[in-house]
This record gives sequence, C-alpha cells and structure tokens, in this order.
Amino acid sequence: MIEAMDPTAAKVVLAIQRGDSINRVASKVDISYSWVYDWVERLEDANIIANTDTGLRVVDHELRQQYAGLMGALYSRDGLSQAEAYVVPHFAGMAFAYTEIDAAYVWTHGGYQLARDHQDYPVFIAVHEHDVDRWLAFFQQFGVDATVGERPDADAVDGPVHYVLFPTTDGLDTEWVDGNPAIPLTDAVDQMVANRPAYEPALEILTEEYDIDVDATHRSTTAAE
Repeated sequence: MIEAMDPTAAKVVLAIQRGDSINRVASKVDISYSWVYDWVERLEDANIIANTDTGLRVVDHELRQQYAGLMGALYSRDGLSQAEAYVVPHFAGMAFAYTEIDAAYVWTHGGYQLARDHQDYPVFIAVHEHDVDRWLAFFQQFGVDATVGERPDADAVDGPVHYVLFPTTDGLDTEWVDGNPAIPLTDAVDQMVANRPAYEPALEILTEEYDIDVDATHRSTTAAE
C-alpha cells in the first residue's frame, strides 16, 4: 500500500469519474496511456479502484481524500505550472468546461493564446452555480486563487496561475477536446466573434480545421460534429 502513496497514483485516482476509460484518464492527467494502464492495474489489485465493463470507478473514497490532501500539499508548496493548470480541475469531481480565452485555447489545441503570460495566467472555466462555493474551497485546498465572473488584476492574486469561474444556471454543455472539457464549438465561436479583433487568428485556425462559416454579422452559422 505504501507504494500507492505516489503522486502519479494520486493523479489517476483523483481524475477518475465513474465510467471513464483509461485513455480518458491518461488525457486528463497528461500522462502516457501505458503508464496510466500500469497504475490502473496496481490500483485495482490494491482495491482502490475498479476497472469494469462500464469503465473505471473509485472504490476507496477515504484514500481518495488522502490523495487530495497529498496533492493539495504538494501544489500549495510548489505552485502550478501552466501544464498543471489544466490537470488540477479534473481532481475536483465536479463538472466544468473551459470557456472564454480557454475555449479558444482548447479548441485550437493550444494554438492560440490571448492576453496572458507566465507571470499572469488566469484559467477560465464555466461551472454550475450551485458548485461555486465548492470550487472556491477546492482551489483554496490546492493553494490557488480563484475569483468569480471577472478576471482580477495580476497583483491581486498569489502566483501566476489562478482561476476565473463563470457560474451558469442553464446547464453545462461540454465537448471533449484533447482530454479537456470545453464549451461547445458553436458557443466558443460566438464568444470569439463578440470580440472578433482579438480572436481573429483563432477563428482562422478553427475555420481551417472545422466546417465553420462566420458571416458578416459576426455569427457562427455551422459547425462540424
């Protein structure tokens, strides 16, 4: 059991949502499929998770909480890198979708950035309104600042990586892109055309990859599945 107190094992367990495939978990935590597969076998042998015909699930929820404490302590001490900023939300066990700048970032496979850098790196996620307090407590556990509805000034937060939550009461539609949940492509395009001068390069990337038609009224009209 001692060997299971490992950061990689913790990431795998924390990222699992009931029904996930090994490939989905590997994408979430940005670790190779083979390495995650190896840990899944070990964690299943230790009765920490189960790998069933309907996907993975956590069976030892007490240990999952201990993993959360372990990773919270590590990240609180060392801070988050840009890459880790897209892993940690998967540990919350709550639904979310990347939106705003991160909708463009995710849908362009990391090909487009806007108005952020290594000194000031907000991550924008849409969440259910009823989960907002839980999200704020979750990020506090991981030693990361989070605000609601508006990007703060860089000097108002600790560390370069921080999160901006956009609550919704209208449901949370998501599409998975490279292991990350994002708002649907049509919604992402609508956000971009609302501030088209800033997002024009991203729209060009998306137009080349997907069947998108952005007309003169600055509305997306069609999108591929």
